[in-house]
Amino acid sequence: METRKYGNTGMNVSTLGFGGAEIGKNVSKTDVATLLNSALDAGLNVIDTAECYGDSEELIGEVLSHRRDDYYLFTKCGHAAGIEGPDWDAKVLEQTIDRSLKRLKTDYVDVIHLHSCSEEVLRQGAVIEVLQRAKESGKTRFIGYSGDTTDALYAIQTGVFDSLETSLNIADQEAIDLTLPEARKRNMGVIAKRPIANAAWTYDTLSEEAYPFIYWKRLSELNYGFLGEDAQVAVETALRFTLSTEGVDTAIVGTAKPNRWQQNADLVAKGQLPQELYDEIRARWKEIAGADWTGRT
Repeated sequence: METRKYGNTGMNVSTLGFGGAEIGKNVSKTDVATLLNSALDAGLNVIDTAECYGDSEELIGEVLSHRRDDYYLFTKCGHAAGIEGPDWDAKVLEQTIDRSLKRLKTDYVDVIHLHSCSEEVLRQGAVIEVLQRAKESGKTRFIGYSGDTTDALYAIQTGVFDSLETSLNIADQEAIDLTLPEARKRNMGVIAKRPIANAAWTYDTLSEEAYPFIYWKRLSELNYGFLGEDAQVAVETALRFTLSTEGVDTAIVGTAKPNRWQQNADLVAKGQLPQELYDEIRARWKEIAGADWTGRT
């Protein structure tokens, strides 16, 4: 598994990371143990989760706490997710951070990201101060921002964050021009979330309320030729596109299927997408994308 330097943090991260949202949805502890341990054995060293991903933090803690030195552990905060009080309240954030550490069975995480926090909340400053105190007290080694569009741009420009987690894929390319150049200037580590666009092209139809709907609608207009090829070829092209984008250090893919990790690892092992194909995808986006095709949080 290829590794890349993660900004100024000193971490060398695997290009393929694990996104913990899917395992928080009624997945057995046995399946999670098989999935995550096999991923670590094969070279993955980034695990990303959040306070609001169901049982995700608890399961990761239960099955991997004995291997804490084998991986970098990222989580996110901002939503009360069961703690009394409003989202983005400073006291609530402090409580959720402590709860995350307890769930994850660890004394510290490597990065805590503010989870889709608006510019308005960021400007008030209290949430940033909570993360800075968590860093000072050793609860996290680094602090980051997870989000998109101009909210992410503002977060980057504050200069206080070590890490950016943002949506980037064949159906979501705003970050390539809007935020990645600014993040690179500051030598921030960058995680691409939703790197295969939720495989939205695989659905024949979707309701407007469905999570992948916006990507599905965009992809129907973009009409990339490779999406009509073999399913594995389409996933490979999508994933390698994301990881071929300058400034991206790791891409987190979520799955609840124990054998899916190795399939994705084999795709990533093929390396950079041919420049001609990468440029074709970018050109098609620039031709078709509407002004409202902003980053999807």
